[in-house]
Order: sequence, then structure tokens, then C-alpha cells
Amino acid sequence: MTQLMGRPILEVPGELGAGPVLADLLAGVRTALLGLAVVAVPVLGLWVVTPYADDGAAGAARLAGALWLLGHGAPVLRGGLDAPLTVTPLLLSLLAVGQLHRAGARVAARRGARARWGGPVAVWAGYCAVALAVVVQCSGAGLFRARVLPDVLVVALLAAAATAAGARSAHRTAAGRAVHPPARSTGPDRSAGPGAPRWPALDRVPGWARPVGAAPVIRSAALAALAGLVAAGAVLVAVAAVLAAVGGGGPATAALGHGPAAVAGLLLLSVLLLPNAVLWGTAYALGPGFAAGTGTVVAPSGAALGPVPEFPLFALLPEPGAGGWRLLVCLLPVLAGAVPALLLGRAAAAGPAHDGRDGHDGLDGYDGYDGYDSRDGLDGHDGRDGGEDEAAERAAAPWHPAATAVAALAAALLTGGAAAALGWFSGGALAGGRMAELGPVPWRTGLAAAGWFAVVAVPGALLVRGWTPATGRLDELGGAFAVRARRSALLLRARAYAVVLRLGRPTDDAD
Repeated sequence: MTQLMGRPILEVPGELGAGPVLADLLAGVRTALLGLAVVAVPVLGLWVVTPYADDGAAGAARLAGALWLLGHGAPVLRGGLDAPLTVTPLLLSLLAVGQLHRAGARVAARRGARARWGGPVAVWAGYCAVALAVVVQCSGAGLFRARVLPDVLVVALLAAAATAAGARSAHRTAAGRAVHPPARSTGPDRSAGPGAPRWPALDRVPGWARPVGAAPVIRSAALAALAGLVAAGAVLVAVAAVLAAVGGGGPATAALGHGPAAVAGLLLLSVLLLPNAVLWGTAYALGPGFAAGTGTVVAPSGAALGPVPEFPLFALLPEPGAGGWRLLVCLLPVLAGAVPALLLGRAAAAGPAHDGRDGHDGLDGYDGYDGYDSRDGLDGHDGRDGGEDEAAERAAAPWHPAATAVAALAAALLTGGAAAALGWFSGGALAGGRMAELGPVPWRTGLAAAGWFAVVAVPGALLVRGWTPATGRLDELGGAFAVRARRSALLLRARAYAVVLRLGRPTDDAD
């Protein structure tokens, strides 16, 4: 009886048998309900404080469910004419992806390698069960209506991708800790060992122009460039908000006549769509700009606008007309490419991957005087492995200038692809007709991002590569001087100890 009571509530043999499946299902349900509560609590709170609401509590709940589905990229129909609403509030998307990633990583880490994907699959199933209930509840009559099959499919795909990414990161972390214990890192590891990340596309490049072990550096440079571009968009949105506040008026002021609940609702929607506005500002800084309706364009070269809805974020749009001084915003992508160029240039000019810190501290493990007062015990090793094979020496050598340019171009392609994907996610349709086209054109945004990065990062990386070796030689000389100074100090201490012993011997003999 005790053995039966000690067993899990629900246990499935095979790959799912490393832990209770019910706990993982409930973890997925809890993750979905937490994200739904983040949306439902403010919506229901606004419904409570609205004195004359147009709909009841069921309508407010359907609105919260529709917003939650929109946060996953699921399309929603609006109004009696079934106008498409496909603009994704990216703040809700970040919340949903972050929660699913964390849940997948936590379950995978708890269940271990015995059940590699059993736990994350159960989390995904629990999340999709809640999503199905929300879609069914929002598919009836109301201002916002969901479509069962497309919405469930979109939510399931997003949940699967985020949960799998979290589980994979947990597995990689566990494998890395098991194979490579934590150690001090002094720079990018460009060793070409069996476990080093590789790109098959770079293997087709000729050997002399191939950046060996460049995959981590290329990813870091692309992420730095993307972060710089997003920061440029955020700066533009902040400046536009300040200028709009100084000018006064706008939709927020007009909404004051409808009561504080209307103002709070507008502010809440503006916060949810703020990441979208930042990405639109990024597309504006890159040059192609974005659309604020069918047949419109908002770009540094000029703005052609028509009537737009009374919404606070639309109040940040520039005045129609030629660009003029607005062309100066194109300098922001140039600044965003400086850090990636520095990363690529320093990686291209990096010296040997083993710089005396891979188990040797410049003195081959001798941290103090060990009884030897000669140079044999100190000069026998200089902290370097003399038996490195040819592949490791090649991986440790600085990149050829052509290899540096190849790495910069690969990072530019990555940045362009990521910018195009973000531009596609940030846009969509607000309604039918004129408001059916909002946001950047993805391929133009990606092409502009890749072009700006290539123009800035390729020459910048080559310049940093040509300048860094002189600094590297100075650092090497400084390190060698420090090692020799430490050795001299050890020798002086040993000799002083010997002198003290010799001075003390006559006194002992006299006694």
C-alpha cells in the first residue's frame, strides 16, 4: 500500500516516463492562464470603471481573449463586416514567448536527459488546451471574433517554437556543464575543435578566405547590430513623443471628454503597441520607412499621409512633405554598425586561442616557491602547449582580410534577415480598405539593414583588424614582462630565505 501511494499520479512508460505528465500539463495550463490574466485584469478593470459600458462582462472577457490571441499573432475579425485585424501587439508576444521559453527550460532541466522532449510536449499540450478554450469562447457573436482553425494553429506553432527553444537551451546548458566545466574566459574562443559551432555555408569558401570558428562572433555581431538598430528606433519614437507633447492636443486630449476610462484604454493600447512603434522607427531610420495605410509612405525622404485614426501613436507621425533635416536620422544606422565592426575586427586580429590561461597561469601551475632556488623549476614551461596540431594553429591564427570581409558580410545577411522578420511581425492590418496595410515592407527593411551593415561593418572591421595587432603585441609584451617580474620576485624571495638560513647557522653552532 505504501508503495502504491508513493507512485506519481500519472506515469507513462517510455520517453514520457521520467516524471509525472500531469504536473507538466498543469505547468502549461498555468503558463497560459498567467498570460491571459495579464490581459484580462486590465480589460475587466476598465469595464468596471466605465459608467455606461456598451457590452457586459462576457463581451469584456471576449475582448481580453481576442487581445491574448492577437499577442500570439492569431488573426481576429472585427465588426459586422468581418474586417481583418492582424496587427500583433508585440509586448504581449514577448510576454508569451518568454513564459513559454522559461516553462520549457524549467521542465526540461527538471526531467533531465531521460525524457528529452516528454516534459516540453506536455507543457505545449496544456498551453494549447487553454488556447482552444479561449478560441471557442471568442468565436461567437461580439465585436471581436476568432476563427477556430487558423487561430489554434498559429498559437500552437508559436507555443511549440518557444517551448522547444527553452528545452533546447536547457539541454545545451546541461551538456556544456557536463563536458566542459566552467572556466575563465578571456575572449572569443575561435578554436576549431569538434564541438565548435560551424556554418556549412562557410565551408564552401576557399580556405584562405574562410573565417575559422567565426560562427559565435558572427552571431554576436548580428545581435549587436540589431540591438543598435532597435535602439535607433526607440530614440526616434522618444523624440517624436517629446515633440508631440510640446505641441499639445492629439487623441489623448480628445479622449478626455469621454472620461478617464477612455484615456486609460488608449494609454494601455499604446503601451501594448509600443514595440511595434519602435520597429517602425527602425525602418524609418534605415530609409525605406513604413506605411500608415494603403498608398502611404513615411520615410526620411518625405511623408505622404492621408486620414489616420485618432490614436496616440499615430499622433507621432511626421508632417506630410519633403524630408529635409529628417534625412539626418540615417546617421543612426552608421552608429549602430560601429560596435559590430569592433567585435569582428578584434576577433579577426585575435592571437592564439590558448594564451597561457588554459590550466597554466604563466608559471605552469607554480604559484609560490616550491623548494627550487634555480631556474630549472621556473623556466621549464612558459604556459603554452607545444604539441598543438596544425588545425589548432590555423584556428588560432588571425584571419585573412578576405576572411574578415566574409565574416562581416555573413553578419550583414543575418542582420538583414532578422530585420525583415521583425518588420513583418510588427505590421499587419487594422481594418479593411485603407487601413489594411500598416508597417514596414519586410524585404525593403531587410535589404536596407543588410546594406547599411555591410557598408559600415566591412571597412570598420578591416580597420580594427589592422590596428589591433599593434595593441596585441604591446599586450603580449606587457604579459611577458609581468611573468618575468613574478619569476624574479620568486627567485629573490628564495635567495633571501637561503641567506637568512645561512646567517642563522653560526649562532646555532655557537650555542
